[in-house]
Amino acid sequence: MTGASRRSARARIKSSDEGSGSLLYSASIRQGKGKKLESIGAFKANLTIMVGLIILGIIVICFVINWIVIPGLYDNSHKPRVITPFPSPKLMNLSMFQGEHKESLYWGTYRPHVYFGVRARTPLSLVAGLMWLGVKDDMYVMRHFCENSDDLTSFGWREHNGRDFGRQELVENNMILETSFVKSKEDSLGYGGDWAVRIDVKGLNDDARRSAHLFFYLADEGGNVLNLGQDTLDFQGSSLLVSGSREDVGDWQIHLKSQNQLETHYAGFKTPHIYNLSDLVQQNLALQGRKFGRLQLSDTSEDSSNIYVFQISGKLPFTIDIPFVSGISRESSNVERRLTSLTGLRLSDLLKKKHREFDAKFKECFNLSGKYDSETLGVGKTAIANMLGGIGYFFGQSKIYAPKSTQPESRDNFLLYWPAELYTAVPSRPFFPRGFLWDEGFHQLLIWRWDFRITLDIVGHWLDLLNIDGWIPREQILGAEALSKVPEEFVVQYPSNGNPPTLFLVIRDLIDGIRMEKFTASERDEILSFLERASVRLDAWFQWFNTSQTGKETGSYFWHGRDNTTTRELNPKTLSSGLDDYPRASHPSDDERHVDLRCWMYLAADCMHSITQLLGKEYKVSKENYNSTAKLLSNFDLLNQMHYDKDHGAYFDFGNHTEKVKLIWKEVISENGYPSRQLVRKTFGKPKLTLVPQVGYVSFFPFMSRIIPPESPILEKQLDLISNRSILWSDYGLVSLAKTSSMYMKRNTEHDAPYWRGPIWMNMNYMILSSLHHYSIVDGPYSEKARAIYKELRSNLIRNVVKNYYQTGYIWEQYDQEKGTGKGTRLFTGWSALTLLIMSEEYPIF
Repeated sequence: MTGASRRSARARIKSSDEGSGSLLYSASIRQGKGKKLESIGAFKANLTIMVGLIILGIIVICFVINWIVIPGLYDNSHKPRVITPFPSPKLMNLSMFQGEHKESLYWGTYRPHVYFGVRARTPLSLVAGLMWLGVKDDMYVMRHFCENSDDLTSFGWREHNGRDFGRQELVENNMILETSFVKSKEDSLGYGGDWAVRIDVKGLNDDARRSAHLFFYLADEGGNVLNLGQDTLDFQGSSLLVSGSREDVGDWQIHLKSQNQLETHYAGFKTPHIYNLSDLVQQNLALQGRKFGRLQLSDTSEDSSNIYVFQISGKLPFTIDIPFVSGISRESSNVERRLTSLTGLRLSDLLKKKHREFDAKFKECFNLSGKYDSETLGVGKTAIANMLGGIGYFFGQSKIYAPKSTQPESRDNFLLYWPAELYTAVPSRPFFPRGFLWDEGFHQLLIWRWDFRITLDIVGHWLDLLNIDGWIPREQILGAEALSKVPEEFVVQYPSNGNPPTLFLVIRDLIDGIRMEKFTASERDEILSFLERASVRLDAWFQWFNTSQTGKETGSYFWHGRDNTTTRELNPKTLSSGLDDYPRASHPSDDERHVDLRCWMYLAADCMHSITQLLGKEYKVSKENYNSTAKLLSNFDLLNQMHYDKDHGAYFDFGNHTEKVKLIWKEVISENGYPSRQLVRKTFGKPKLTLVPQVGYVSFFPFMSRIIPPESPILEKQLDLISNRSILWSDYGLVSLAKTSSMYMKRNTEHDAPYWRGPIWMNMNYMILSSLHHYSIVDGPYSEKARAIYKELRSNLIRNVVKNYYQTGYIWEQYDQEKGTGKGTRLFTGWSALTLLIMSEEYPIF
């Protein structure tokens, strides 16, 4: 059972010895001395029996509470169930994730929320990062966290292999910063090896000899004191910036080397967190500016500083190398050799080698050579590089809704999940630099084709977040830095609400890869070992959905979490579905049936059945349950009875619905007593239980699930809907909601612009394209029609993404339904990066 924790009942027995004594005394007066002993004896006997019965009752009550009630609410440590971890061995404890694999991924660019950052996959890491002074409206501004509002011309990874190399370009005004990161295990004695950062700064105009101010910092999240180098202020081409010692990597040093004439300054801080570091730096600079009229750090440090920021200033162009070496012992004589190998010409050669390896692997994984021009291939490389470069490591505790107050808006209505780590890709570095459950399945469709071990590592981290009820929080906001980027009202996660279980997409894709012999024998064994341990957790996740999200009718499901009391939303959002404002039944109720969730459950059941078959173990009962559930949910006749509308030729949700709902302006009195106008929801017709006539992405989930037989006339109607220019078709991709819909491009509130009500989304286009490809190659009367639509839609999608990238410098969250221009957040190289799989025609079996 999910939801808020409940208090256990307590039995209380109150007795009064004084009261018993008074009774005995009064009895002796009334009955006389002759009967006194007899009365006392009889009373004592009765009292003994009563006490015995009371004690027995207490024992029974305690037994019930401790062995029946409490276990239903708590685990053995009396934690509320919702914050109790699932009781099975963790996936991340598998031997495949230890040893060389774990060490090889220890250091990385695992800070996607900053323009450039390095950390280790450990909770209290040594952290490095870059800031610089940009210019906006003729004023200096500090660049640190990725922000849409910064209006950089372009930024993002041009190359990244997910393990030990990445190259990024950041373009602002007339300046280009190129950041390169590379790791080396050669001669290193420290855990995770050595690494280096190269920052190449140049102007776009050759005559632009203006100064640039970079700020490179080192912070120890564990609070360990850092030691400032002795020659920091007198830079002569090489200097030790800072050193320290940690249990994980031993003694370490970080240096600065450059052939250019540079000026350096520093500031040291002592603080337990780093999310406000850019504020501290700006305050330091502002104080110096007021005192001395110069733009430089104070060259001072607080006692026991655990953070040092180094200002590096120079005339454009200039290049700096920052090598990090660890595991330094007093007897070690190879430190200088290791520094030399990670700077200057040696570093240049290493970066060129990594560049060639990236290109070669790109060709090997996606087989695009000779199929596209260099511009299109460049977008493909950007897609995979940003997906891999956007992988982050987070540690912290989710906030889980658990009402403690009668006030629903109380800020204390949450419990803390257990401290957990998460290694995950992110949808967008500027706007969504954290883990999203339903996005992650789409991310891994791309990543496993590059490095399946990274995919298993990421999926394992997600599944280790499962609680005892089989629930995973859908959005992961772990750690102070992540929390600083999210509005408070979106932080708390609701344990009654799910999210599309897209991890089954990638798991079934891996299983199909095994069946098609895409892996070597040893790789196959690794995947099977992973699935063997993961199957218990996947089963619990499946069972959570199959019990908590079921509808009233057998084989029906509905997304929990819709607000049935709102007076502000035109159509109450369904955030748990991942499709946010996509229109569902106008009046949320338990009578709803959501066709998309039914199809996700079909995928999950079918995937679980495949796992049990592949493992070949005695999962007879589970296997039969999965198989029977999959057969039920893929029953074409039952699907049509529940969700098909003959008049539209489309599949719809079912619920308590009326189309006669509008947002109207209403005069209201605000909390401060002043009148104001607000848009409020008004219903003009009585809702009734019916199919919800909204054609859009949700309508095509049975098509995406390939439940429709290839010979069915319904398939032809689906193809007609897809290709109809008056409904969903555009020259840039399929729009999310029919142009004929009553909700098409309608705002959901005064402040909520249409999101899934028209704009073009790559993940759903990819899934529809995948099924078009499927129906184009299977025998059936509509294969030619499917093939023609497939080719045109695929061409439109690729062409539009490539065009937008070279016009704007970014891959976007969504694309305009009328003009094809990028919309939403930019550098959305989460599922929009699926463009690369569209190019290579790699599709999952839904």
